[in-house]
Amino acid sequence: MRNDMPKSGASQNETTFDRICVKRRDVLLAGGATVLLTVAGFPRPLWASTVGYPRKMLARVSDLQADDPISIAYPDEESPCMLIKLGVPAGGGIGKDDDIVAFSTLCTHMGAVMDGTYSAKHKCLGPCPLHLTRFDLTRHGIIVVGHATESLPQILLEIEGDNIFGVGMIGLIYGRASNLG
Repeated sequence: MRNDMPKSGASQNETTFDRICVKRRDVLLAGGATVLLTVAGFPRPLWASTVGYPRKMLARVSDLQADDPISIAYPDEESPCMLIKLGVPAGGGIGKDDDIVAFSTLCTHMGAVMDGTYSAKHKCLGPCPLHLTRFDLTRHGIIVVGHATESLPQILLEIEGDNIFGVGMIGLIYGRASNLG
């Protein structure tokens, strides 16, 4: 007996293929019902949570020289970071030229410290001493090459007069479930 022929007990128009095949309409209806029931079950609205970071003075604009990184710690003393005036506009940059940025110096792949690996020519941090990952500091610390899968955590900065303050982080510092202890 061929598979497309009706079997006993099946209607004249229904084939074996029709009985075992999942139709797009069935998938969409089941998926829609699941989403509706899931969302309806939440007792509060679904908004992203925000974290309050400490406002911490990191350096003075007048102390910065182009392509000369300053070692800092943010949001706490166990978080090695660097603050730098790149000399070219950068994503998230502040100052009159939008060229002052700050990043964690822990590689996002395996947490190696990358102090002293800044390349002024390429405006990159790296290579990481473990697996040679490089991060572009002009583009929010994205990966240029290497094994890392996440950009470097970037410190959100504010300027007040000559003072530079850290006020938050974009991204998660390597090895932590939360940037704040």
